[in-house]
Amino acid sequence: MIPEKTDTLIVGAGQSGIAMSEHLTELGVPHIVLERNRIAERWRSERWDSLVANGPAWHDRFPNLEFDDVDPESFPPKERMARYFEDYARMVDAPIRTGVEVKRVRRCEGRPGFIVTTSQGDFEALRVVAATGPFQVPSWPRLVPDTAPVSQIHSKDYKNPEQLAQGAVLVVGGGASGCQIAEELRQSGREVYLSIGEHYRPPRSYRARDYVWWLGVLGKWDEIRKDSKKKHVAFAVSGYDGGKTVDFRRLGHMGITVLGKTEAYDNGVVRFAGDLVENIREGDRAYLEVLSEADTYVARNGIDLPPEPEAWDILPDPDCIKDPLRELDLAQAGIRTIIWATGFKFDFSWLEVDAFHEDGTPFHKRGISAEQGIYFLGLPELTNRASSFIYGCWYDAKYIATHIGVQRNYVSYEKPYEAQNDIPMQRGAAAS
Repeated sequence: MIPEKTDTLIVGAGQSGIAMSEHLTELGVPHIVLERNRIAERWRSERWDSLVANGPAWHDRFPNLEFDDVDPESFPPKERMARYFEDYARMVDAPIRTGVEVKRVRRCEGRPGFIVTTSQGDFEALRVVAATGPFQVPSWPRLVPDTAPVSQIHSKDYKNPEQLAQGAVLVVGGGASGCQIAEELRQSGREVYLSIGEHYRPPRSYRARDYVWWLGVLGKWDEIRKDSKKKHVAFAVSGYDGGKTVDFRRLGHMGITVLGKTEAYDNGVVRFAGDLVENIREGDRAYLEVLSEADTYVARNGIDLPPEPEAWDILPDPDCIKDPLRELDLAQAGIRTIIWATGFKFDFSWLEVDAFHEDGTPFHKRGISAEQGIYFLGLPELTNRASSFIYGCWYDAKYIATHIGVQRNYVSYEKPYEAQNDIPMQRGAAAS
């Protein structure tokens, strides 16, 4: 069968793939978007039931379409987010084909472009954009063997408290997912243990502005500073329950036992690092730094935003932080389930091209790959802190689409006839 040909093939019809399609359409670049499931599938089936967007509706969207049925300051639920991307794809007339799984991409021999092998036959494209996002393969440390008398699931597979066996739950991970799941389980009446490591803990909002607004005006999306923040630590902010600042002391006071980083397992006992107090204090430092920078910004720019002195108050330490547990006997604690909210790792095994570091991570600059014609979109820190967020990937896609347009111009360039045949051009008298 002769492969179907296109200029650019986009793999993935989530937020990144849809944004990429919009910009390529505006530039007149022929393209196809392939999606192995449905549009925005991860919002639908790979998250828990109560998940909401991490940012308010006025911000967590693309520039050209607002939510017509969601309060701008609220946090849209996951099903509404999925419908938003469906609506957007329809609005920009994105050429999406669902139910098509990309299995292999390899460079053509003797001609430009790539052969893309899929579940629905082969395609041939001059360029391929990997828009599969940052949440590809669940990742967790295999500390607790499968033979241990406890059920283990990743946060990707958690849906609701009723799904779990009766008994206490250990949640591992101090980012948005771990905190939301732990709080939901506690509110359902479960005994909950929450293991956290290093984290970045900003305020959900301050002085009548959401944190995403402060990220913008304080330059924290780009974070061009001499003392840039640590990367690859848990980002403890969420829109759960109307949007509240993640506060591990508050979780401790509501009955969740907060623990240090999970380090080891032996014969039914989980051991934790002695880093809990230090990490809590470092989280406080980041939190208070945002408040201080926000106050400075308000004063410097003469903005009329209401003061919020109570935001500076730090709750007293609950007992679990005053005297942290260093080990936990799962059976004695009645723990029947461990939920690993420890993030994801990449899986680009289908991309058989020279575009990766030795550790398998993409080798690129702003999404432009080391392998000419291969692009990455939607990865954390692709361009800046916003890259894996909804609004950020839209701007990254615009940059990559522009690069594709420039490359198309280079390829289509032809020398003037005279230059090709070495015929001297007419010049002025000065040339004689």
